Amino acid sequence: MELTRRDAVAALGALGAGTAGAGCLQEDASDESVQEALVATAEVLYPSAVEGIDEFVETFLAGRLDEGPHAEGVRAAVDALETRAESWYGDRFAGLAVGDRDSVLQEAGVAAAEEDPDGTPAERIRYYVVNELLLALYSSPTGGELVGIENPQGHAGGLDSYQRGPEA
Repeated sequence: MELTRRDAVAALGALGAGTAGAGCLQEDASDESVQEALVATAEVLYPSAVEGIDEFVETFLAGRLDEGPHAEGVRAAVDALETRAESWYGDRFAGLAVGDRDSVLQEAGVAAAEEDPDGTPAERIRYYVVNELLLALYSSPTGGELVGIENPQGHAGGLDSYQRGPEA
């Protein structure tokens, strides 16, 4: 299944996030490393059937990495993730093999952590990195289709889509 920029913009719209700058993120070095880390994390989290992850995540982030507390939280959580990757594996998170990235997330306790924007590093990584990426995927039309959500919240499907059963 191919994720597109259009899916990312639709996901942003479903969240009520601004889409005017989507795809036009003015990158500085820190935002570029945030993008690389989130794309690398998505490669671990997203089902193997998903293609177009780079373009999708980068477009989604363009609407989420504006200035503000959420954007700063994402940057701080990525810094915590990078610190662990460097300390435990001697490389940036995006520079690791997919299996090692998965290990970093597991060893950091992210899978078992509650999501908390003000919590421990694992809780913040869960909230700002893992949940952010899963929210992006499953609030997009293509990602929602992967799990049988024909019309994710915020996407009109018309009365007809509510009157017929799920496609087999």
